[in-house]
Amino acid sequence: MENLALLWGIIGPGVAGAVFGAGWWFWVDAVVCSAVSVSFLHYLPGIFASLAALMFNCVNKDEIGYDYYSPYGDDSEWRVKLWLFVAYVVSFVCLAGSVGLLVQDALTDKGPSVWTGVAGVLQCVLVLISGRSDFPSSLQRVDILDMPL
Repeated sequence: MENLALLWGIIGPGVAGAVFGAGWWFWVDAVVCSAVSVSFLHYLPGIFASLAALMFNCVNKDEIGYDYYSPYGDDSEWRVKLWLFVAYVVSFVCLAGSVGLLVQDALTDKGPSVWTGVAGVLQCVLVLISGRSDFPSSLQRVDILDMPL
């Protein structure tokens, strides 16, 4: 199990970056291939999902536990939990917004195609997965030079 955590600590950020890039690649593909101009409203779920992924990665996993000591006072743990709660709210609102835009695109003929809505949902899901997949790599900081050969 320790080797798995070590391996995930090494390749986790790369996997997270690849998933993040794939999410944005789907969105750029849908915008480029769209026959009509895509409004800025369609961009917002992906932008805020990227912000939520950044919010997830700003928290160190060690700051959540019961044995965490903070030099800023005893009540700093609730601030971290509140930050993560806000990040989860932002991420779920982004996902709901992208699904709403997918339904809107599927029901109307004047707006962008259904592929634009599907790509928006895929973008949000993949960006949020990338934000959460890098979180376990903060469990153990890995220095490649200290690894046994």
